[in-house]
This record gives sequence, structure tokens and C-alpha cells, in this order.
Amino acid sequence: MNEFFAHVRPRASFLPSFASSFDRSDVLSPSPLSPLAPPSHSPSVRPQTTEDFAIQPEKVTPTLDASKWPLLLKDYDKLMVRTGHYTPIPCGHSPLKRPLQEYIRYGVINLDKPANPSSHEVVAWLKRMLRVEKTGHSGTLDPKVTGGLIVCIDRATRLVKAQQGAGKEYVCVARLHSKPEGGKQAVLRAIETLTGALFQRPPLISAVKRQLRIRTIYESKMCEYDEERNLVVFWISCEAGTYVRTMCVHLGLLLGVGGHMQELRRVRSGILGENDNLCTMHDVMDAMWVNDNLKQEDYLRRVIMPLEVLLTNYKRVVVKDSAVNAICYGAKLMIPGLLRYASGIEVGEEVVLMTTKGEAIAVGVAQMNTAVMATCDHGCVAKIKRVVMERDTYPRRWGLGPTATAKKKLIAEGKLDKFGKPNEKTPSEYLRSVPDAAGGSTANGGEAKRERSPTAAAEDAEKKKSKGEKSAKKEKKEKKEKKEKKEKKSSDSDSD
Repeated sequence: MNEFFAHVRPRASFLPSFASSFDRSDVLSPSPLSPLAPPSHSPSVRPQTTEDFAIQPEKVTPTLDASKWPLLLKDYDKLMVRTGHYTPIPCGHSPLKRPLQEYIRYGVINLDKPANPSSHEVVAWLKRMLRVEKTGHSGTLDPKVTGGLIVCIDRATRLVKAQQGAGKEYVCVARLHSKPEGGKQAVLRAIETLTGALFQRPPLISAVKRQLRIRTIYESKMCEYDEERNLVVFWISCEAGTYVRTMCVHLGLLLGVGGHMQELRRVRSGILGENDNLCTMHDVMDAMWVNDNLKQEDYLRRVIMPLEVLLTNYKRVVVKDSAVNAICYGAKLMIPGLLRYASGIEVGEEVVLMTTKGEAIAVGVAQMNTAVMATCDHGCVAKIKRVVMERDTYPRRWGLGPTATAKKKLIAEGKLDKFGKPNEKTPSEYLRSVPDAAGGSTANGGEAKRERSPTAAAEDAEKKKSKGEKSAKKEKKEKKEKKEKKEKKSSDSDSD
């Protein structure tokens, strides 16, 4: 008998194996409501009931620091996240790592324009030096004026219009015709007066129509005044299209002594100033020579900058790789193609659409604000204003849905023509489900557009015809009246 009990295992060993992972004191301790429960001050009470649990505030540094990333990718980690799920496509290049020929085609030059040649001549010379198809500039400078002229190459010429309308900054030397009363203080007050919206008429030597126009001077300050030679050096920040020559004439009139512009230099055009990689035409020529003869790209890559430089002041919208080519073909950006977006976007504001590699795809107009982008599950995010990226840089990713697949199958079987239009073999189910096909109802229960009846079309044609006859009669009457007036006038002059 004793031998039998010796072979029987203890009762506790029959518990499941996972029970060993629990705290036995917690499992087997009596309920707090039972008479056997220890008092609340007992150390054996569960800590969940005695301690105060709360999540304390803490400063967590983000794992991704994008503060030193280049161009459009700068502070990428601070953009609002719509989703992090997308399929990367091994196409395209980071703006600074593009192959040289592509880098030149997507490039801009911040050129220090020399005196005497016109802006168009300078741009034509650069086109010949770089051996490219197209060049454009961001606002004409007069032949004698020097300073910053942004030259856009090939694909970057699509941004010329936006840069021409950007603000400009100038340093000007004006000569007064005599010493003004009040001296330096009077000149200082006059320059400060010439701020805000001003009436300007283009000077006589201007190539545009000489009509009165309003231009805004945002800020102006005097840098230096030479009383002996009556020379004034001043700096202004102004709207595009401002005539500084006219402003110098107005300054002389305001002081009562007369004046004219002696010298002018543009120190900032849009976002690029004198300190932003300004280079001369000799630099461009030397860079091309070094590349052609020594096969060194570094000098040329320093002279030319990626076009994304001009778009860093726009609010950003990051697009999935699968949606890029559709946008290049002019499609709107919809919610499913959105990855990240900047905060503070308003409806109607211009934004730049970019890839995850930092390439600019297009400039668009926002159709949603930031709050709607965060909460909405469908709809149009932005309409395209100007496409920058070349088509088919990324592969096509549209036409892969169920409707498009079914349509392709029917075309292959001959049940639709080669353009996807219905023919006599088209199934009736397809005609009912597709809104564009032969007057059927839409898939979501709505009615498709009905074709106009021939009677309605005939009525419209008749209306147009009658309208045309009326306008012809009116023109005939007006001509007759003019002729009568002319004859009357000539008879009056003869009688005189």
C-alpha cells in the first residue's frame, strides 16, 4: 500500500503548466469582501488597488531627424501623416543625385547678369553654352542693370511664370540735380514716404505700353548719402514690375530738385538672393569646359541647382509612388494617393506635390484644408496647375481596377470596339452597369445622361439660326447709321 502511494504524484502537480507563471498569492488570496480578507493596510494587498497609476508627461525625441535633409525633404518628420503604407517603386532619383544630363534638364542657375547685354541675349548665350533645348528667365533686367537673374533650363522653364510674379529687391544709386533743402534728413523722409502702393508710368525707353499702373513698394531704406556729389544709395523691396527709374524721378520731384537713376543692381529675385549660389557666365563656361575635357561633374553641379530650390517656400503634399504618373498626365490628386501633408493648408492655396524621394511632381491648387485631409476618406485633395515632372518617369498604375480589367477583357473578346465603345456584341449587363454606355443606369443606382431627342436638337438649331439672323440685321443697321453720320458730317464741313 505504501508503495502505491509513493508512486502517486502530489495533487499540486496536476495544475496546468501555465499556472506556474502566475503569482500564487494573487490567485489563491481571499476576496477583499470576504471575512478572511486582510485589512487594507496589509502589505499582502494587490498593488493595483493601493498605488496611483497615471501616464506622466515626457519629452520623446523623434527617431527620424530630418532637419538637415535637402530641399523639399527638410523637416519631413514634421509633416502631418495620412498613412505610412505604400509600395516604393525603384524609379526616379533624388534631386541632388540625378544623372548629369537629367540634372541639367531639371536645373536653374542664379546668374549674376553683366551690364550692357539684354536679358534675352544672356539667356540665348547660356542655351548655346549648355547645349539644351529651352531656357527662360524670371523677369527682364534692363541692359545697364546688373544682379540676380534666375535662368531656368528645359523642364524648369515651367516655373518661370511663378518666378516672374515673385517679389524683388534692388540697391539703387540715384543722382539729385542739386542739393535739397533739409539735407540728409529730407532725403531720408522722402525715401520713407515712397512706400506702399504708388502710381507709376513706364519710362520713355521702356518696351511696354506707357499707361498708368499701380505698383507696391513693401519696404525702403537709405543706405548712404553723399552731400558733395548729391548721390543717394537706397535699398527697396518691391512688387514685380516696379520701375525703379521712375521711382528715382519721383524722389527728385518730392525733394523739389529733380533726379534720375545712376546705377541699379538686383540683389534678390523671388526666393534666391546674392548669397544663394550666385555665379557668372564665366563660371558656367568654365564648368562646361571642365566637364567636357576633364570629365568632372562637380563644378557643373555647383553652378546649376535643382528646380526644387524654387519651390521650398510652398506648402508640401507628399504623393504615393503609384499615383505619380497619373498626376504627370494631368489627373487630380485624390485621398487614396496622399501620404503626408503640411499643416495650415487652406482651400485655394498653391501647394507643391512631391515624391517620397523629394522630387517635385507639379504645382497644384488645394481643394481641401489640413483638417479635412486628416478626417476625410474620399475626395479631391488638389487640382494640378503646372506639371513639372516628365511623363512616364514612374510607371503607369491606373487601369488596374475591376471595372478597367473587365473593359479590357471585353475589348480583347471583340465585345467592345478598340476605343472601348459599345457595339452590337456588347452584353446588356455591361450597358446597364456602365454610365457612359448607351443610356443605361449607373452602377450605384443613378441614371446615366440621356441622349437629346432629335426634336430638341432641331429646336436648338432653329434658335441659333434666328439669333444669327438677328445679329446680322443689327450689324447691317449699325453700318447704315455710321454711313449716314459720315455723309452728314462731310456735308456739314462742305457747307462751312
